[in-house]
Amino acid sequence: YHRLKGEAMGKMKLESMVLGPVQTNCYLVLNRESGELLIVDPADDALRIRERVAAMGGRPAAILLTHGHFDHIGAVDDLRAYFKGVQCYAGEKEEEVLENGSYNLSVSWAAALSIRADRLLRDKETLTLAGFKIKVIETPGHTKGGVCYYLSEEGVLFSGDTLFRTSVGRTDFPTGSMSQIVRSVQYLTENLPGDTVVYPGHQEITTIAYEQRFNPYLS
Repeated sequence: YHRLKGEAMGKMKLESMVLGPVQTNCYLVLNRESGELLIVDPADDALRIRERVAAMGGRPAAILLTHGHFDHIGAVDDLRAYFKGVQCYAGEKEEEVLENGSYNLSVSWAAALSIRADRLLRDKETLTLAGFKIKVIETPGHTKGGVCYYLSEEGVLFSGDTLFRTSVGRTDFPTGSMSQIVRSVQYLTENLPGDTVVYPGHQEITTIAYEQRFNPYLS
């Protein structure tokens, strides 16, 4: 499942950047047929993201947020200002975390950060953005309104800080819940194909099958 660095999967080309003070994965998902592009979790450093988008020849169609913590949303407003008309999507139960600097942890690191999503998403909603069909899966636990984005045709899941390689996200932050995150990860591993490649918010990629076998939170 080592398909990351600019590797093409059908019409998709996927690149990652590690950004910000806690090494967050930001993903750029290009539709090679249309040139449209998705930005998943623009953590920080809008200029670097813009430069990579330009190098890929992409036109941003949307910003997708897995959850509202500061280290996943830092570049949202700068990118919306630069790429006119590009909207930001997040789970409908994550509004408070996005907008509250105590909940999104930004006050602990620097100045309080508050973001408003342009579009709030429901559990199991299906979007078509940049020519990709995207299923929204509500996965509370790390935060109360976190979501994962599943691109079934490409066999890809953007899991944010819900599911990591042999681990799960922290639950000791505001609105977190260990019982919820375990249920969320159980749902993912029981309902997605084993060969789904999981692109998490931190650290390295994995697959659903690998997590079914080795994730200690599922035992």
